[in-house]
Amino acid sequence: MKLYVGNLSFETTQQDLHELFAKHGTVNEASLVMDRFTQRPRGFGFVTMSSAEEGRKAIEALDGRNHDGRNLSVNEARPMEARSGSSDRHRGNRAGAGYRGSR
Repeated sequence: MKLYVGNLSFETTQQDLHELFAKHGTVNEASLVMDRFTQRPRGFGFVTMSSAEEGRKAIEALDGRNHDGRNLSVNEARPMEARSGSSDRHRGNRAGAGYRGSR
């Protein structure tokens, strides 16, 4: 089961995240989402537990729990939704939604 973990301290490392969830079951993968430009953590990540049962146990144990001075938000990850307006940017439409740059 893949879990979303939000409200992480910016000091939390992937190893910290892995160790925190390993107390509640087998962690297949733990990853932090990094800012594309600064390469610093964005304050959330994902953990994949080996089973749905272990995932539910981790959610019960860690959702709302204080870790590194922040109350974690832990729930089952949902598939990423498609962004609207991206097709205009890819077709070269400079007036497209979300376009940034000089005219």
